[in-house]
Amino acid sequence: MKNEYDFSKGERGKFFRPDAELHMPIYLEPDAAAFLRKVAESKGTDVQQIVNDLIRRDIDLIKSVG
Repeated sequence: MKNEYDFSKGERGKFFRPDAELHMPIYLEPDAAAFLRKVAESKGTDVQQIVNDLIRRDIDLIKSVG
């Protein structure tokens, strides 16, 4: 690494996109992933949909208690 970097010709916000979406990678434990794969397969959908549905239910539950 250099001791100093020259940013004098840099342009602030050049790559900033206010409408960009952040896609967070989620890493499941092997046992949870296997269970969710089985559930998704039995329902004819993908794991992402199952996980989103479960999270939405938890959100609703938390909101109802709070």
